[in-house]
Amino acid sequence: MRRPRLPKPPRVPRWARPRLPRTRTGQRRAVQAVMAGCVLGLLPATWMYTAPGDRLRTAADVPRTDVAVVFGAGLWQGEPSPYLAHRLDAAAELYRAGRVRVVLVTGDNSREDYDEPDAMRTYLTEHGVPDGRIVSDYAGFDTWDSCVRAKKIFGVDEAVLISQGFHIRRAVALCQEAGVESYGVGVDDVHDVTWYYGGAREVVAAGKALVDAVFEPDPTFLGPREPGVERALAGAAGR
Repeated sequence: MRRPRLPKPPRVPRWARPRLPRTRTGQRRAVQAVMAGCVLGLLPATWMYTAPGDRLRTAADVPRTDVAVVFGAGLWQGEPSPYLAHRLDAAAELYRAGRVRVVLVTGDNSREDYDEPDAMRTYLTEHGVPDGRIVSDYAGFDTWDSCVRAKKIFGVDEAVLISQGFHIRRAVALCQEAGVESYGVGVDDVHDVTWYYGGAREVVAAGKALVDAVFEPDPTFLGPREPGVERALAGAAGR
């Protein structure tokens, strides 16, 4: 019985075949080009890692600051996700310890059936933070938007930022670039699949973060100045 003939693989046109440099000079330039590409690829992550400097603190040693900013991290059936709940727990702890006076919750409310800031406010009031000390930013669609709006819309000049450890460096770097003197408190969580996904995502997000820091685009929605933080601080001073 004859063995069936296998079809011949298609011929690759000569112009489509990769050509390696034949001269030493060409090979050296190719290696230099690859190395330059690697350096450029790692530049955003390097910037994000080094930009915060010594501004990462714990809840116990963060400087006393008027405002804490808590970034949204998703809802589960209308309630804060476990990661977001841990951020809010840290904010409530800082408030009870007298290290912050007002909490600015910033998140996504781009549609009627999804409202991160209101869910965050409800959680905080249930954990001992008075409603009058909470200010909501409903257009914090990403970290850069939240930082710019904290400065331009709510008049925040200095803040304690609260997020997970894998995100806090980017948050501090971007808020610093937006003009907010920032200290970051990284919340510890179980290193599960979500944690590792978040860490890997930060490598990609670093590229956008560096672009935002360099070109300083306006946020998705800017809008008029809001006196919420100022009023909350005045109320805190009068209690």
